[in-house]
Order: sequence, then C-alpha cells, then structure tokens
Amino acid sequence: MSIFDRVFKNQIDQAVKARLAVAENQDTFLIGTRSMSQSDRDRFSYDREEILSQSLEAWRVNPLARRIVELTTQYVAGGLSINCKGDLESKFFADFWDHRLNRMGTRVYELADELTRTGNLFVLLSTDAAGMTYLRVMPATHIEKIIPRPNDIEQPLFFKPKADIENLNPDLIRAYDPLNDANDLKVMLHYTINRPAGAQWGESDLAPMLVWLSRYSNWLQDRARLNRFRNAFLYVVQAKFASEAQRKARQNALNASPPKPGSLLVADESEEWKVLSPRLESADAEKDGLALKKMISAGAGIPLHFLAEPESATRSTAEAAGGPTFRRYELRQKYFLWLLSDILRVALTRRARLDRKLNPAVEFSITGSDINTRDNGKLAQAAYYMINVLADLKDRDLISNAEFLRVVYRFFGETVDAEDMLQKAKEQIDHEQGKASSKKDIPDGDPGNSHLSPIDDGSKDDTPIDKPQ
Repeated sequence: MSIFDRVFKNQIDQAVKARLAVAENQDTFLIGTRSMSQSDRDRFSYDREEILSQSLEAWRVNPLARRIVELTTQYVAGGLSINCKGDLESKFFADFWDHRLNRMGTRVYELADELTRTGNLFVLLSTDAAGMTYLRVMPATHIEKIIPRPNDIEQPLFFKPKADIENLNPDLIRAYDPLNDANDLKVMLHYTINRPAGAQWGESDLAPMLVWLSRYSNWLQDRARLNRFRNAFLYVVQAKFASEAQRKARQNALNASPPKPGSLLVADESEEWKVLSPRLESADAEKDGLALKKMISAGAGIPLHFLAEPESATRSTAEAAGGPTFRRYELRQKYFLWLLSDILRVALTRRARLDRKLNPAVEFSITGSDINTRDNGKLAQAAYYMINVLADLKDRDLISNAEFLRVVYRFFGETVDAEDMLQKAKEQIDHEQGKASSKKDIPDGDPGNSHLSPIDDGSKDDTPIDKPQ
C-alpha cells in the first residue's frame, strides 16, 4: 500500500459510502418491488404504466402506430352479425346492441382499438330496473391493481382504481361472478391479449415496436431537416487582394447586392467564383430507413406493402406475404368475437332474471366478415371440381351420403355434422310428403278441395250424332 493510500484511505472510504448510500423516501422505497398479489410474470407497475403511456402517445402522434392499430380494427371488427335461434333472445340482443347508451355498432371499433393499443380491456357493466345492461370501457391506465382469488391468479375478485384529486380512496370494483351476481351490482369484465402464462395483465401490440417507432421517427426528422437545406448554397469568391481592407470592401459590396437566380455575373480573370452546397448520400439513407421499417413491420406482423412500402411490383409476391398476416387477424378476430359473445351472455343472463320467457342458455353466435375474400373464390372452385369426383364415387356405392356431404363442405371450408344434416333433410322430406298425401285424401265436394267434380245437369249427351248425307 502506497503512502497516498495510507494517508487518504479513510477519506476515500467515507466518500464512497456517502455516494452509495441512498436515503429512502416515498419515491425510492418501492423501487424494484411488486405487490404480493401481483404475478412475477407481469411487468413492474411503473414499467407497465410507462408502456401504456408511450403506446397512447405513439398512437396519437405517429402515423405508423395509428395505421397498425387501424388495420387490426378494420380486419377484426368489421361486418359483425348476431345469429340466435330464439326469437325473444334475438330481439333482446338487437335492443341491447342498438341502444343509444351502448351504440355497439360503433363501439366495437373503440373496443378493438383499446384492446390492440393497451392489451387490456376493462368493461364496466351496470343494469337498470328493467334489466337492460349498459357498458363502459375504463382505460387500463385508471386501474391500479387486480386482486385475484388466492388459489387462481386468472380469476379476479376485485379491481382497484387509481386515486385522484377528486377521490382519494376509491371503492373496489367487483369482478363479474356468475355464481354470486345480482342486477343491482356494478361489475367489471377483464379481457387481455399478449398475456404470458401465469400473468394478470396483457401487453400492447405496440410494445415491442415503440423503440423502433421512435428511432424511425427521429431518422425521418433528421432526413427532412437535411433535405430542407439541400438546395442551400454559398458563393465563394477567390481573388488576390492587396490588403484585408480591400477584401472586406469587396465582400461588403457583394453582400449588399448578391446575385439573384437567373441573373448574369461578369467577372474578370482575377476572381474565381465557386459554389458550396451540402452533399447528401440519399441512396445509403434509404437503406437505413428501410431497415428500421422492416423491424416495425416484423413487430406488427404485417408486410411492408401494408405500410406504403412496396418491396416488389408483382401481385403474387404481395399475396404470398399477406398469408401470415391474415392468419394473425383470423386468430384475433376469433378472440374478439368470443369477447363480444361473453358480454352478450352476461347481459342476457341479467335480463332473464326479470323476464322468465328468456332462455339464458340459448345458443347464439357472432360472425364477422371474411379476413381474405380471395379464399372464397378458391374454395368455390375446388368444391366445384370435387363434386363431380364425389358424385362418381357415390354412383359406384364407394362412399356413403354422409361422407359425400362431409367432403363437399370440407372443400367449401366449412365443418358440419353430416349425419345431423341428413336427418334434418329426411324429416323435411317426410313432412312435405305428408302434406301432399293429406291433400289427396280430401273428398269431393269439400270446400278445402281445390278440385271439384263436375255436376251432371243433363246437358252432356253421349248419344252419337248421325253423319249427314
């Protein structure tokens, strides 16, 4: 140990301890901690709130982020229709869907946007005395904590809203429980996407792209700023001057009356004029921008031509690139339709407590528009050619009627119960044949018989007439 270390050892140790020591306060005490009811698979609260805030800001100001969310909503939430077997239940669904306080026809787009933007959808339900249910969407940033069951983290019991200046101690919101539900209770439903197994919170589709959206935006701003000065230039006049005063006098004269664009400038051999202008290598910059945009496209799961960046001029290449994207949209649409069905089931169950004519377990489904309409033409063409082959096999008694029907619908892209369809067809034929036979059994002269026998009034004479000579 050197003499310097021996003399200043104590001072150095004290300075290091003072630097490393952090006084605990309300801002630093909870850093790196999580609630006991929170899963370790979830983000920390401050990290999740930062991601939600950045996602909302990117959706507001970044055109690419806005377009990614819009594309998902357009493919997932378009062309919805409710199919229900019960007439009374169908009428209730129509009333719920078209109610002016629900506006489900347009609210579904808001639900799809919020689900894509935040990864979480908190739906607050309330029911009036007549049994009509109304829904409102609570932003994910307004929920502080999800309180689950002790034995199952995926079953929430309560949702704790964040405190604000108007309500410093907000009440807990009860989660919907079908076994302990009542119409006078306000309940909340929680739906998520991109949720890791064992977690409570979902994640935004924009979360993995936020850093690349920011980098692409900054790169584009830099390019726009440089291109603004691309046409700027400076004149450099080189000449031999006798003194510095003569040079300044010449410069002041030129600054007082600079040459205008398109004007003529005449100089003698003692002066040489040059122009300085910025040199931008746009070709190299284009590759950098395309690389950033590819990262955004990969994170969104959509091809580049969806983001106004055609990589190829051929239509077949563009169609092939859209295949994985359509699969992703189909999966999201399937989840979104289930989400809406779950909300309708809760609304129907609450109404059925007051109206005993309604069946809360009625079968119904919600269908959406086709993700890729081009597949319909391919399926129809395949089924058209396949029917001839199957008909030939059926004539040779190589396949049954049920197998014939199953394979035909398989080539149409639909899955059906062939035996059930044949049974229903047989019942319908028997019913029509029964109606036809009942009409034949109606006796003559019956008013219900459409065919009446002619009445013999003596006007008909079968006596042959002599042939005139």
